Amino acid sequence: MLDLTTLRGDLADHYDLAPNPRLAESMSDLYAKMDRVVSPADWAIYAPYVKAINELKAQRNAAILAHNYMTPDIYHGISDVVGDSLQLAIEATKVEADVIVQAGVHFMAETSKILNPSKTVLMPDMEAGCSLASSITPEGIAEMRAKYPGAPVVTYVNTTAEVKAASDICCTSSNAAQIVAAQDSDTVIMTPDQYLAQNVAKDVPGKRIVWWEGSCIVHERYTAQDLKDFREWNPGTRIIAHPECPPDVVNEADFSGSTAGIISYVEKERPEKAMLVTECSMASNISDALPDVDFVGPCNMCPFMKKITLEKVLYSLHTMSTPVEVDPKVAEGARVAVERMIEVSRKMGL
Repeated sequence: MLDLTTLRGDLADHYDLAPNPRLAESMSDLYAKMDRVVSPADWAIYAPYVKAINELKAQRNAAILAHNYMTPDIYHGISDVVGDSLQLAIEATKVEADVIVQAGVHFMAETSKILNPSKTVLMPDMEAGCSLASSITPEGIAEMRAKYPGAPVVTYVNTTAEVKAASDICCTSSNAAQIVAAQDSDTVIMTPDQYLAQNVAKDVPGKRIVWWEGSCIVHERYTAQDLKDFREWNPGTRIIAHPECPPDVVNEADFSGSTAGIISYVEKERPEKAMLVTECSMASNISDALPDVDFVGPCNMCPFMKKITLEKVLYSLHTMSTPVEVDPKVAEGARVAVERMIEVSRKMGL
């Protein structure tokens, strides 16, 4: 666990991180990307960190890869690449920097390391885990293979390197249906997200899909009744759900897609009011670019994603901590599963 007292003391010895309205004003170009959701007072607090991180990135030849669930100050202020799990996996293969800082959760940093074994991959907080990743083990994969002999294992990227290595191919919510459809077997094992598997089963009726009973602590909390109630209270709202939500929730939504798919849908459709049934920061990060869309309704925060902060990213770059390592034999097997996913996605234009 990070010692925040030591962290803050060390940073204070090297950087002027006091709130600075004048500096904030000089960085108005960055603030314009988030001023709808970040107050001027908060931007004055964030600006010194953003300045220090961006300067340190240049010194370290570092790039920051940030998931769509990061807070706006990270997403817009310091990130070099943003996207969903598939986009980040693909972009990780293109990064020319010597150092990658993963603004996301641990399995994402592992994936970046697997695809870039010679690079330094830093994780600002090693406790930024994932309920899906912790729900499945290689032993669980072996159990499913024994139960369904000969069936290929399609594993969500929200898993550890060991689980990826025990699988045949990875998928993300962006490409899960296409990856499953591309398998030669009539029966396909999907792990670990039971709801993604059930939603994919509706889209790929030609396959018998069996699944591991894992779920995301953010998306499993939504219910179909929540959506029905919200429609009654807020008629005309376009409801957009992530496929990690239970099937009855997805059925109640107007559209379902990955985080990248959700962004694309809202940008194209421009609904007057939109409710994003996913992690809270999604709406915040696209709000300023879509001023004509009123993002309304409840949302759930991912406690693991929110462990990544500007303060921790700065400390990570300052101290070059904490480097993520993956056993070479595990990495070799995991790399095959991830690269198969990327190759199939590229062939399909995803």
